[in-house]
Amino acid sequence: MLLMITTTARPATDLGFLLHKHPERVQEFSQSFGTATVFYPEAGDERCTAALMLEVDPIALVRSRGRNSPDFSLSQYVNDRPYAASSLLAVALGEVFRTARAGRCKARPELPGTALPLELLLPALPCRGGPDLARRLFEPLGWTVDARAVPLDEGFPEWGDSRYVRLTLTGTVRLADALNHLYVLLPVLDDGKHYWIAPDEVDKLIRAGEGWLSGHPERALITRRYMGRRWALTRTALARLAELGDEIEEQLEPAVAEEAQAEETAADEAAAAETEAHADASQEAGSAGAPEPAVKPRPLNTRRREAVLAKLEELGAASVIDLGCGQGELVGALLSRPRFVRVGGMDVSPMALTIAARKLHLDRMPDGKRARLTLFQGALTYTDRRLDGYDAAVLMEVIEHVDPPRLPSLEHVVFGQAKPRHVLVTTPNVEHNVRYEFLTGLRHPDHRFEWTRAEFAEWAAQVAARYGYQVAFEPVGDVDPEVGPPTQMGVFTRDQRS
Repeated sequence: MLLMITTTARPATDLGFLLHKHPERVQEFSQSFGTATVFYPEAGDERCTAALMLEVDPIALVRSRGRNSPDFSLSQYVNDRPYAASSLLAVALGEVFRTARAGRCKARPELPGTALPLELLLPALPCRGGPDLARRLFEPLGWTVDARAVPLDEGFPEWGDSRYVRLTLTGTVRLADALNHLYVLLPVLDDGKHYWIAPDEVDKLIRAGEGWLSGHPERALITRRYMGRRWALTRTALARLAELGDEIEEQLEPAVAEEAQAEETAADEAAAAETEAHADASQEAGSAGAPEPAVKPRPLNTRRREAVLAKLEELGAASVIDLGCGQGELVGALLSRPRFVRVGGMDVSPMALTIAARKLHLDRMPDGKRARLTLFQGALTYTDRRLDGYDAAVLMEVIEHVDPPRLPSLEHVVFGQAKPRHVLVTTPNVEHNVRYEFLTGLRHPDHRFEWTRAEFAEWAAQVAARYGYQVAFEPVGDVDPEVGPPTQMGVFTRDQRS
């Protein structure tokens, strides 16, 4: 099986620095199931291509299955694994390009953060869902997708297409992001893994999906397939991706018809029969004894956004900037309300801003609304005059992503330099974490810290005193009498004398 990565960014041979593989060498890497080889078919200043070729040893693959997964069929020796991209290639890619996936390059530290013109080619990729599924998974990430079904036999077109596609992805993307997209989505498209899916797969998915998976429109499908439809692991992963409670129920509902047709199980049928029997019994009991239908709780991220919007309206803000706007959910809500005549969104991630622009339909947004909006890339730890002049600034689930030694820089930029009349800060209440069944550690792998209510209050009071603000606190979400709300919000208002 083969993966080819091509760039035309000059000098194109910088691809070797990013991949940590010299273009003039052929390098081999031993895997438990075969050998991975990295080489460069072409390497020049204007165009450079790196190839990852994986040669699978069927015997070694069978022997790596472990004692608990016996299979006495001939298919374990004769199959498509040596020829079609699958979880085998994803594992090899993850190990061979480990440093590149992490976005590190000691020799050229500025390179990993730069988006490059890339073309990725997978000549044979098993895709349960066909070319349409490949487009649904990769296009939201900024890729132009050319997915062509491979015919069963070119000599007999009437036989139709196979389950394989020839996939070409083109786009301007950071190489680390491109590799992580493949690492996650190759086994998802194949809908299978060659190894046992253990609980540590949740951590792998969260790390590889950082910055793109939580906002992907097909995140439920991706998570369910990546976890092999193991309910407990899927729920845990979705809970962590959604920061515990954000749209979990919506994400766990069946995603696509092609899965529903293929995955009817005895458990599903039994559950359906039980539901039908319960409905019949309820009808017989009559309306007097029938229980009221359960009210579906609103996701925490929705309630947090609503709380921020309500507070901004109460404060009378007419211009608002969302600092750390991510994929634009709050920005879109602000634009939908004409009272906010100027709306800004800033994020450190170019990928997040690209997705935000797409979700906001920036290319076809009416001129009147477009004139109210400014989206730009920047970092909250550096002075930036583009932050000036807004009535209110929002830091919604942002500060916990900043290393504590860099918080004073953020405080100076927001409260000391931009100095909006109001600043709204929301952050997780770590005391509430004990109420989450599947949580071990912090709510998100990128969180540098999570504060108790007392710790947040102490930090907020110090910032307010230092920069001439008053601060009040409000809960977001249901308040637990013992551990408080899941989210805490500080509302800073600048003193009239400041």
